[in-house]
Amino acid sequence: MKLIDHSLGRTRDPWIFYLDGYFYHCYSHGGGICVNKAKNIEDLATVADHFVYTPEKGKSYSEELWAPELHIIDGKCYIYVACDDGDNANHRMYVLYNDSADPQAPYKMGGKITDSTDKWAIDGTVLQYDGKLYFAWSGWEGDINTMQNIYIAEMSDPFTISSKRVLVSTPTLEWELNGANGTLGRPYVNEGPVFLTKNGKIYLIYSASGSWCNDYCLGRLDFKGGDILNAANWVKVPTCQFEKTKNIKGPGHCSFFDKDGKTYMVYHAFNEDEKYGWSSADSRVQEITWENDVPVLGKPE
Repeated sequence: MKLIDHSLGRTRDPWIFYLDGYFYHCYSHGGGICVNKAKNIEDLATVADHFVYTPEKGKSYSEELWAPELHIIDGKCYIYVACDDGDNANHRMYVLYNDSADPQAPYKMGGKITDSTDKWAIDGTVLQYDGKLYFAWSGWEGDINTMQNIYIAEMSDPFTISSKRVLVSTPTLEWELNGANGTLGRPYVNEGPVFLTKNGKIYLIYSASGSWCNDYCLGRLDFKGGDILNAANWVKVPTCQFEKTKNIKGPGHCSFFDKDGKTYMVYHAFNEDEKYGWSSADSRVQEITWENDVPVLGKPE
């Protein structure tokens, strides 16, 4: 189901969750970050933009705010967002906080989130597991934009990465390597990681291929148990898990929420007339199913 039309300018990289009877939508817009709230998910398309943070000008985090995610950790709200100073090569992850349990309260800048390499980074997300906090993101191995990998590291608190980054996924499969005009081409992309859990099992759903092309899609990593920071414990499913149809192109960069015992996925996709680009990426929502506690994403609707 189409949830939010691209004409509203708030549809890419949708982060929507359900809490205490309300739906919340966290997104970047107008140079800042908004968190909208509605009783019915359809109403998120029409409520007014509720800005919770606008960066100072002239800072390393003033421009290009990408894919914010709002997480509640120990009763406090944090937004993880990629920012730069206007130069994409300087994109890094930052954390905002508001010291309350109200997702719509004003946020303050909490600083840069990085491991010791301090390389290009976007699409950060968090996982609370077995009493510990972990951070996953999409980043470059070095300083050249040839490939985006997915890394995981441990956090000592919501503001601090405390371990070395661990590479858990790199684009190598054919369906992960698509770029402009449906051809193979760098940069190869793994991005938009998001954790999905069910009865103690952990999955990492990620986006693959260029977000600007019709072949953008979703893949899956399965955690086999043991040390989360051991890359061998993450196994990539070799087949694409969610891909384009005749009428819906480039489905990817998703989030999940549970309601009334069901699990729903929100993602963005191009309308059927889009060629290549981002201008017509709409937000969509649909239920997913489970088979033996394994997620089945289905097909774009």
